[in-house]
Amino acid sequence: MNSMDIRCNDIIQGDTQGPSAVAFISYSSLGNIINATFFEEMDKKDQVYLNSQVVSAAIGPKRNVSLSKSVTLTFQHVKMNLSTKKVFCVYWKSTGQGSQWSRDGCFLIHVNKSHTMCNCSHLSSFAVLMALTSQEEDPVLTIITYVGLSVSLLCLLLAALTFLLCKAIQNTSTSLHLQLSLCLFLGHLLFLVGIDRTEPKVLCSIIAGALHYLYLAAFTWMLLEGGHLFLTARNLTVVNYSSINRLMKWIMFPVGYGVPAVTVAISAASWPHLYGTADRCWLHLDQGFIWSFLGPVCAIFSVNLVLFISVFWILKRKLSSLNSEVSTIQNTRMLAFKATAQLFILGCTWCLGLLQVGPAAQVMAYLFTIINSLQGFFIFLVYCLLSQQVQKQYRKWFREIVKSKSESETYTLSSKMGPDSKPSEGDVFPGQAKRKY
Repeated sequence: MNSMDIRCNDIIQGDTQGPSAVAFISYSSLGNIINATFFEEMDKKDQVYLNSQVVSAAIGPKRNVSLSKSVTLTFQHVKMNLSTKKVFCVYWKSTGQGSQWSRDGCFLIHVNKSHTMCNCSHLSSFAVLMALTSQEEDPVLTIITYVGLSVSLLCLLLAALTFLLCKAIQNTSTSLHLQLSLCLFLGHLLFLVGIDRTEPKVLCSIIAGALHYLYLAAFTWMLLEGGHLFLTARNLTVVNYSSINRLMKWIMFPVGYGVPAVTVAISAASWPHLYGTADRCWLHLDQGFIWSFLGPVCAIFSVNLVLFISVFWILKRKLSSLNSEVSTIQNTRMLAFKATAQLFILGCTWCLGLLQVGPAAQVMAYLFTIINSLQGFFIFLVYCLLSQQVQKQYRKWFREIVKSKSESETYTLSSKMGPDSKPSEGDVFPGQAKRKY
């Protein structure tokens, strides 16, 4: 009940004369000898066990040949009652220091209660290792994630409505903040409702691809904010503000939504099977596929850091040599401080995610979860609640709501009295005093 799919061209091996062969061997008891204790990534906290027969694959007459396409191996489970969270596709790796099970070049495609499918880029001896669910999710982290993301969603929605409706702050920077807020809102919402929907596999892959796109788009809009801020600061020395605005309006949507789309399209076309894991609808860690997300994020973080340092250098020179435009410079400086804080809030959270290894993994996991789930609250706080223009608009809206409510109550009272009714001599309306004639 184990099988292997391999391309015929890989068996024939080009111009090789004579017969060609492929061998697929299943060992009934070899797994009792080279068991899970030989796994190179064995964690003492995991209860890892071998849940398939050991199989070997080879082609001839040449033994060491490169495959044009990965082979697909299907293993039947020894234990059918699957109560695991981690599944490892492994091969028997021989080195000068000894032999052990290794995941290099092998990755999981699909797993159910009875079978596991793996892709491997080479031929060797293979097996399936599984880890028992001793590593349960931390319920505190789960609560923090859901509560924090719910608060973040509410704040992002309020921020987006503010950016749309508050005319006093509408400009190119506000448009960039709006698109960033929308991408984060959709990404967090999809994360909440779809990150655990691992079945069916196609749906999980679509969710993983959508999350990849939305979070990449959010970072791309953050890069555009950094570029716009740098051009604004540079405008203090070169008077070309109108051309800067025209340039940003022309490129921001193609870049903000087009570049992430191209990145995800290339990733999905090249490695479609690496979208979605056995327990999460996110990017696979095998073959370094996670770097299709972390690579652009690190690049954007680095570029923005250089841009912001340049902005502060420009502002420092202008403040020391110019007094007539102090208000403009200070506004730009405040925007730079806000954008820099945003860079570290959005960018450093993923750095914390990378540091979730070793003895400090638990602390890093809590920091990552708390900061990452409150990104929306930070955006609403910095760009709305701490903005004087937005505060004035909020007070204006509040007064209009109170006034509208008061007029509504007065109209209701008048309707109850009727058009022909007249107040008696003793009636006094609120705020009105009796007059004596």
